[in-house]
Amino acid sequence: METDKVQPARSAGRPRDEEATPALLEVTRKLVSEKGYADVTIASIASAAGVGRQTIYRRWSSKAELVLDAFLDSASQDEVIDSGPVQATLERFLANLFRIIGKDGPAIRNLIASAQTDEAFLKVFRERFVLPRAEIAATIIKSGISRGELSDSLDLELSVDALHGVFWYRLLQGRPLDDSLAVRLSTFLTKT
Repeated sequence: METDKVQPARSAGRPRDEEATPALLEVTRKLVSEKGYADVTIASIASAAGVGRQTIYRRWSSKAELVLDAFLDSASQDEVIDSGPVQATLERFLANLFRIIGKDGPAIRNLIASAQTDEAFLKVFRERFVLPRAEIAATIIKSGISRGELSDSLDLELSVDALHGVFWYRLLQGRPLDDSLAVRLSTFLTKT
């Protein structure tokens, strides 16, 4: 009896080398930290990683996307679990953010500067870094308001802006982003 065997479909081109992705992220992070965003090109990243430019373009649509992935790879925000008082939840969120971003302070400052002159990068930076963290902070604060831990007259937008203002100001000044600041800032925002 003859059986029909279904052959798996062949993919077009060579299979993707999954080991290339972490290497590309590491090389990108290193180059941007050393040279700055503006002076790094897809070609220089490909050359340093020992791959062709198409290897990069198969994974990322632009330099901005690649650079943000390189810096946000370790900075991915875990979902904040609302499991306690708003001050403690906010403190955990801030401590995690400060710990992850603090180690790349000089490079992040360079990315912020680049975002001021590169509209495409600004858009991606805002969408992938700034807004998601602002939404998490707003969710934490709204939860505190709904549970009666924070005043319902609290200005949500201003509170989120104040939180981020302290973060960005200290980052740009090269001042510490540490657990102590997370405690102080969460206390300040929840006692106002």
